[in-house]
Amino acid sequence: MYMLRSLTYEQAIAEALGQEMERDASVFVYGLDVADHKKIFGSTKGLEKFGPKRFFGTPLSEEAMTGVGLGAAINGLRPVHVHIRVDFLLLAMNQLINMVAPARFGSGGVLKAPLVIRAVIGRGWGQAFQHSKSLQSVFAHIPGIKVVMPSNAYDAKGLLISAIRDDNPTVFLEHRWLYWMEGKVPAEPYTIPLGKVRLVRKGKDVTIVATSWMNVEAYKAAEILARKQGVEVEILDPRTIYPLDKAALVRSVNKTGHCIVADYDWEFCGFSAEVAALVSENCFGRLKSPVTRIAFPHTHCATTRPLENAFYPNAVSIIRAVEKKLQLKPTDLSGEEFYSWENRFKGPF
Repeated sequence: MYMLRSLTYEQAIAEALGQEMERDASVFVYGLDVADHKKIFGSTKGLEKFGPKRFFGTPLSEEAMTGVGLGAAINGLRPVHVHIRVDFLLLAMNQLINMVAPARFGSGGVLKAPLVIRAVIGRGWGQAFQHSKSLQSVFAHIPGIKVVMPSNAYDAKGLLISAIRDDNPTVFLEHRWLYWMEGKVPAEPYTIPLGKVRLVRKGKDVTIVATSWMNVEAYKAAEILARKQGVEVEILDPRTIYPLDKAALVRSVNKTGHCIVADYDWEFCGFSAEVAALVSENCFGRLKSPVTRIAFPHTHCATTRPLENAFYPNAVSIIRAVEKKLQLKPTDLSGEEFYSWENRFKGPF
């Protein structure tokens, strides 16, 4: 039986890395400032004990360093490359799309490419358009890459261990506000299969498919709606954008007849559009309303706090969407406390 104790999201990631490095000498962790005194929000803390050959910082050369990861992976190692911010992973897209993603396909399955790329997503304190992207739909669009977005400490550890042990490249996206979220996590190593939905909350009235931080917002919204409106929301966390657990999403929507996708990314051509298409194709006869999408507007995030708050959807956005879908009167939200963790983020990493 596993021994459970409370860990933060970042502690769970650090523990997963440390345990896999202990278990398998082919695992190493590298990236920009991974050994900095802040240890990437604490998520690489303690790894210095493995020495500079297995834990080291790199130059600001994203494409070259991603190429190093691929070279190591196809030669029998299991690198974990930390890019810090997903915005700058874009500088490595040539390697990622043209070299890393098709490595196994192009070799007829002879080569393995067990490369994990960790990248931080999400808002901070006025991070604006330079440091606040998510881009999961971009990476999931590329065949050969698995895309993981854990939303809690338990999943972060189990999914990261699975990603490290997988023989395919994985982009592992971590929302910076999640680093301080606590949860019960086993002390022992464990895996969570990639491509399996997590049922966050069981309900009968409406299905919410939420990604990353939006699971936190959706859960808060569901609690308020249950208490004040008697509405039972079912929340599904895909956990992996690709591979996607399509069957679980279809089952839930067929049960409730309503679907809201709360995605932490731009709406246009995003993951929410993929889910909307999936639901429309497989649940059309059971749908009681069109699929509703909640995501970022098709513009860039501003720097000022009021505009930043307006850009990001939250629990209130979800509550209002459920009210509209179920034709409910507006919920009285006076006295309710909502998540606002800007002051906890001190940056830059």
